[in-house]
Amino acid sequence: MLITYVKGRTARESSNLPARAVRLVERWLEYSAPLRSFADDELRRQLWMSYSPRWFTASGGFRPVVGPPSDTDHDRRLVKEAGLVDDAGKPLVIHRGRIRATYHERLARRGWTGRATIDPNHTARTEGDHYVTPTSPAQLDAVESIIEDGQADVLRKALPPVVLSAEQAVRFAEDFPDEVKRLELDAEAIAELVGGERDVFTAACADQLAGVHGPAGQPCPARPWVCLLCPLAVFLPRHAANLPRLNAFFARQFRQMPTENSVRVFGPYADRLANEILPELSEGAKMKAAPEVADDDTDLPLRPEEGTL
Repeated sequence: MLITYVKGRTARESSNLPARAVRLVERWLEYSAPLRSFADDELRRQLWMSYSPRWFTASGGFRPVVGPPSDTDHDRRLVKEAGLVDDAGKPLVIHRGRIRATYHERLARRGWTGRATIDPNHTARTEGDHYVTPTSPAQLDAVESIIEDGQADVLRKALPPVVLSAEQAVRFAEDFPDEVKRLELDAEAIAELVGGERDVFTAACADQLAGVHGPAGQPCPARPWVCLLCPLAVFLPRHAANLPRLNAFFARQFRQMPTENSVRVFGPYADRLANEILPELSEGAKMKAAPEVADDDTDLPLRPEEGTL
């Protein structure tokens, strides 16, 4: 079935419907057949129609069967009945485009693989200008803060990883003074870091309460692969088994997920692990850890929805 339609801000478009959509349209046509028999000739061929007991024509005649109902009227009625007001105390104006944009963005963050823009003819920037442009000083300040945090996060991820051999770990404070300063480590913290007391699954963490990926003062809630791009992570030979386990996990995810989705979710972490961290580990450490690495989710701290086949 080929359906043709006209959108308010674009020209006439058409789409070849899949089988499930065709069945839905057929059910609607069957359901609306009694109402369609009372429609005027110009409306009878339209797909959408509705009944309105208060609709009158320009000549004063009564026409109960009309086209699609106006969303604006429903929105105004809802605002009036519910007493919805904005921050200024005026009746709330419902922006359906912004609601839709927010909904699609939430889906995208949950791994949705559909298109990220509402209109295929729009770029993400255009959609943002149309639907989610801040309108108040408070919103502008919030947007500026989000941009600053994002830029700082990009700069942190650009820092090279700290990968130490057993000998370098012993002389960490002497061999890497810049890293010690960046991680804000004292003698006690260095001893805990090198001794394994600050280990997480992927690396040794300079400060799990720093609030880089969550609230400051609370244990870091980040997933194991996030440590690969974390500026607080230090990779040591004792992590040589868990790092290949993550590498195999990324390969399984790439096999079972759509390419675009897998690259967006795991691509930066997989690239850092394969090209910057694993090559820095000694061959002896990797060979010793190889028998402990299985090509499944064994020994990986995963949530049920993160498992692979």
